[in-house]
Amino acid sequence: MDSDFPFWEKGSLARMDIIQSNKIFNGNHHVCSHYSESTQCDMTFSVFVPEHQPSEKLKTLVWLSGLTCSEENFRLKSGVQRIASELKMIIVSPDTSPRGEGVPDNENYALGQAAGFYLDATEPPWNKHFNMYTYITKDLLEIIGNNFPIDTDKTGIFGHSMGGHGALTIAIKNPELFKSVSAFAPICSPTKVGWGENAFAIYLGDQQSKWLEYDATELILNRGWHSDILIDQGLDDEYLDQYLKPGLLQEACKQKNVPIQLRQHEGYDHSYFFIASFIEDHLRWHDERL
Repeated sequence: MDSDFPFWEKGSLARMDIIQSNKIFNGNHHVCSHYSESTQCDMTFSVFVPEHQPSEKLKTLVWLSGLTCSEENFRLKSGVQRIASELKMIIVSPDTSPRGEGVPDNENYALGQAAGFYLDATEPPWNKHFNMYTYITKDLLEIIGNNFPIDTDKTGIFGHSMGGHGALTIAIKNPELFKSVSAFAPICSPTKVGWGENAFAIYLGDQQSKWLEYDATELILNRGWHSDILIDQGLDDEYLDQYLKPGLLQEACKQKNVPIQLRQHEGYDHSYFFIASFIEDHLRWHDERL
């Protein structure tokens, strides 16, 4: 296992605990815990590290999961390890929110724990812990960069549903950190749908100009994107018309001359069966761009 941790002698692992490790396709999938300054609590993430030479730096993809999920869903259900092993690509999957005693929650599945929306909350009581945007762009990248053989110049990001929203908004605002972005069934314009409107009002308050900073469609219109975007969407997705609205993102990309490939699939829903069916396509697509 030591070969996965090139900075062992520097003592950086004192800031990170390995909760679980499993060998799979000649690599190791670790579940890790560390304290985050951004979220003011312990955070959990999983990381698949393929077999590699001790001196190698590897391409890396960060996966962001959707509502009600943790780091576990993608690790256990996506089947990502086989193709990641072939491509020699590190896969990182953080939790979807802060958790634990003292972290606020809500009985609505689309708010609170497991529903962090990858933003930095400004409204109490959420603003102490719910800073997932800064967690992803700062704390997570720092902890994986210090403990795993990450090539920081070859890092991409992708996600599903709420996580697709997070991947798109984080990439668009941080092109120096993430060189490629794709998504499965993302919430493309959360300021215009119930999931986003409810969460943004609670986390960010009534000032809707703040909301636009976390809306991928608005960000494309205001900032563009330096490369192309891949979106996969199931046409039997029960959330497609009410919450996802990929056509809005597609139109914004057309206006700003951002190449977007929106692949729509008959018979597929919003589940991990859909993700597992096309995960190989996404990894190979990112591999060509990193």
